[in-house]
Amino acid sequence: MYKGYRIRIYPTKDQIESLNKHIGHCRFIWNYMLETQIKRFENKEPRLKFSKMANLITSLKKEQPWLAEVSIHSLQNICKDLDQAYNRLFKGTSKRPKFKSKRKAKLSYPVRSESSVFYFKDGLVKIPVVGKLKYKADYPSLDLEKVTAFRNVRISFVNGKWILSFAIEHENQVLKENEKRGSLGIDLGVGRLAVVAYEGTKREYVNINKTKVVRNLNRKLAHVQKVLSRKYEAAKKAGKDPKEKSNQILKYEALLKRIYHKLACIRLNQRHQITRELVDLHPERIVVEDLNVKGMMKNRHLAKAIGEMGFYDFIRILEYKCEELGIELIKAGRFYPSSKTCSHCGCIHKGLKLSDRTFVCPDCGFVIDRDYNAAINLMNYSSSL
Repeated sequence: MYKGYRIRIYPTKDQIESLNKHIGHCRFIWNYMLETQIKRFENKEPRLKFSKMANLITSLKKEQPWLAEVSIHSLQNICKDLDQAYNRLFKGTSKRPKFKSKRKAKLSYPVRSESSVFYFKDGLVKIPVVGKLKYKADYPSLDLEKVTAFRNVRISFVNGKWILSFAIEHENQVLKENEKRGSLGIDLGVGRLAVVAYEGTKREYVNINKTKVVRNLNRKLAHVQKVLSRKYEAAKKAGKDPKEKSNQILKYEALLKRIYHKLACIRLNQRHQITRELVDLHPERIVVEDLNVKGMMKNRHLAKAIGEMGFYDFIRILEYKCEELGIELIKAGRFYPSSKTCSHCGCIHKGLKLSDRTFVCPDCGFVIDRDYNAAINLMNYSSSL
């Protein structure tokens, strides 16, 4: 399997100029090729595949000589990205690709990854056309200078920092059968991110959005949004062009992005820490609910809280970590009544409400925390149900 890594790079002023040129030129190629594909569709002509789009770049460089300032392989990889976007569209797994605007598009571009032009040596990383850059990697167990094969190399500008991302192939560290034991059930929720049942023990993981750090960031976020809203209204009343923003608006927009980025990193970090802790218990299997997140988001009272929890991302991270260790991950049926079933006698409590946080069995009188009861039922879940 492939593992993704992100490291920070420190380009010089000239190198920053070159990186920005790559980003801008790649955005131009994306929009040009997308417009070409749309016109062909309107004329009922067949779609251009990757090789045909890559060949178009050669003739396009004669009309636009400034395209020669950047790596031809980066421009070709953008064509490959567009081709894959159309493949996903026709498979029904994603929406129609859109044009990339200069103001809103992600500042990123693909890098040629062959070991002859992209490599790490003497504390520097060699980037085609850009040159050698200083970098900082927080992976003590990974010696990048010994790695010869990289995949999906990209450079992006995120929150005022230049980030180099790539993937490296690793062998799965599959556990031996005698190292695995028991079944583990995970009940995901809004009050608490997860309640886990494993070998008769209960584990609880708090909702990070209720912690003091995140609450303070959310208050700061609301304040900055109000300030920006007032400045937008003032500029609108003054009849100024919306595209010509004042230094104060640019300052607060940058602050807003930093807060959003910090919140996203805090939430993602918690998901990684919890999933790593769970797979390190070495269970034979892990059972989670197949949540209908899209349906849950229709509840306007809980939509914001559910969106911030990141249930889909939690299961995605757990999925590849289980695959790495050879742990079976089971998704219980969407209509399996894990919360309404008594973990003691098996009776189904049909009258259980969402507001009932304690489960009281109407048949045997068993009393237990609602989420822990669901986690136990998931731990004992059989796929034949």
